[in-house]
Amino acid sequence: MSPSGDTPVGTTPRGSRLPRKERRAQLLDSALEVFVAQGYHAAAMDDIAERAGVSKPVLYQHFPGKLELYLALLDSSCDAIIDNCRKALNSTQDNKQRVAAAMEAFYEYIAAHDGAFRLVFESDLTNEPAVRAAVDRVTAECAAMIADVIHDDTGLPGEASRLLAVSLVGMAQVSARFWLTDTAGISQPEAVALVSGLAWRGIRGYPLTDEH
Repeated sequence: MSPSGDTPVGTTPRGSRLPRKERRAQLLDSALEVFVAQGYHAAAMDDIAERAGVSKPVLYQHFPGKLELYLALLDSSCDAIIDNCRKALNSTQDNKQRVAAAMEAFYEYIAAHDGAFRLVFESDLTNEPAVRAAVDRVTAECAAMIADVIHDDTGLPGEASRLLAVSLVGMAQVSARFWLTDTAGISQPEAVALVSGLAWRGIRGYPLTDEH
């Protein structure tokens, strides 16, 4: 509660009725805040219900348990990263710009204020098979899209293109997380330019890219 006794920002007064879809979205928003702040193991359904301004029975009407709630958030986060990567690759036919756009997509996602990237890249529940599968899906689907571009641009075999694509995905998410926490003196555009430049210089060294 705020000092004036008002309902905290982002919550709904206890007892208010919302359509099921809106209530589910509200519960997911509240759960994201709690999971990002506390991690999976420390977070409690009581905390999430309190944050959302609902009773625990209402929370359990939508999600049978904490793991199911976490997985719903994780799937949404993974879908967002994959969609962002797809949009970046479709935004231009220039492969140098595609590399920069894909890198920027990861940086934008990781720099977002809601901290949702921590569910994917810094989860404390990666020993759970369903969580591991969701996290691996991000790498697999983004790499598959990037591998197609690398194959078309370089003529490398499919497996080689996929290995390079996985390396680019790893470079994007690891460098973005490092930049967010340890390189405050470098702006986001500067960081994207540095890392995408490194990636492009590597890719362009393969066959069929000499003209670039």
